[in-house]
Amino acid sequence: MSLDHRLTPEHEELRRTVEQFANDVVAPRIAEHYEAHTFPYEIVREMGKMGLFGLPFPEEYGGMGGDFLALCLAIEELARVDSSVAVTLEAGVSLGVTPIHRFGTEAQKREWLPRLCAGEQLAAFGLTEPGCGSDAGGTRTTAVRDGDHWVINGSKSFITNSGTDITGPITVTARTGPDGAISTLIVPSGTPGLTVAPGYSKVGWNASDTHELSFTDCRVPLANLLGDEGRGYAQFLTVLDEGRIAFAALATGLAQGCVDQSTAYARTREAFGRPIGANQAIQFKLADMEARAHTSRTAWRDAASRMLAGEPFKKAAAVAKLHSSDAAVTNAREATQIHGGYGFMNEYPVARMWRDAKILEIGEGTSEVQRMLIARELGLTS
Repeated sequence: MSLDHRLTPEHEELRRTVEQFANDVVAPRIAEHYEAHTFPYEIVREMGKMGLFGLPFPEEYGGMGGDFLALCLAIEELARVDSSVAVTLEAGVSLGVTPIHRFGTEAQKREWLPRLCAGEQLAAFGLTEPGCGSDAGGTRTTAVRDGDHWVINGSKSFITNSGTDITGPITVTARTGPDGAISTLIVPSGTPGLTVAPGYSKVGWNASDTHELSFTDCRVPLANLLGDEGRGYAQFLTVLDEGRIAFAALATGLAQGCVDQSTAYARTREAFGRPIGANQAIQFKLADMEARAHTSRTAWRDAASRMLAGEPFKKAAAVAKLHSSDAAVTNAREATQIHGGYGFMNEYPVARMWRDAKILEIGEGTSEVQRMLIARELGLTS
């Protein structure tokens, strides 16, 4: 495997395009949505027209024919400006569309992928439950055969993109069969028996869509089984391994955004007759912040390179996710400190970044879970 993580001209062109979109389109609009807790449909619509939701999927299904690296580059550039928009793309593609593309039948792909790749619909991934987070094997939601249908009962928590006006398929893990093995089912939004609770009141990611879902005798056709029955646990482990790389890219974007905002502020903010950036204490803070962002970027690109080369990447993905989420939280704290009182004002992007950072140590596998995975890959067991 090559250790050169520099981008190809095609990847660099994509990165620059998304960077410009984030600066010109997302940045001027997102604060209003964030404070109002509203979903930025117009931004998502434009992302769809750009092809961002179809980046890693084949053209025959309406995708852009790109790869996973391209998706992660787009996520990082969006997250440099706003994490709500970035996680809408990350969850919609990495967790939402990927299971259907990876495990779906040809009929399922033809039915769902074109609209998802175009951003006309968003997909959601229903894994976490009220009493079952890191221990995803403890799934309690059930699906029982009844004639030509599955009958689903249970609930899911913290599900991104699950309650928008354009939500389409929701992939749901549930116990099926007498042995209680976990399978994955596609539940279209609006299916009778599926109830979407009001949106959560969240600390951050306020312009993203997150809901609790409940299923009461919710019926879907047997043909909505995604992949083989009883293989749902293995499927979502694969999806989460890849998703952690995308999540690391998002965290890297936030960490870098903190550097960008703080550097610009340090150049213009004066105290005691000179810019605060002339003070070595501020310079060293920014140097450490840049080092964290750079290392995080190297880590997720290394994991992505291993994945695309067909090499084992579980440990690399866990390392990237662990390091980048820690970097994001630390950089957000330092950025707020550099901004002083203004860092506590929501009109400044770093205040939004501070609120958005903490979830990065929790979502798609907590930092503790990442350490468990890394230790296991080192051959340590308990």
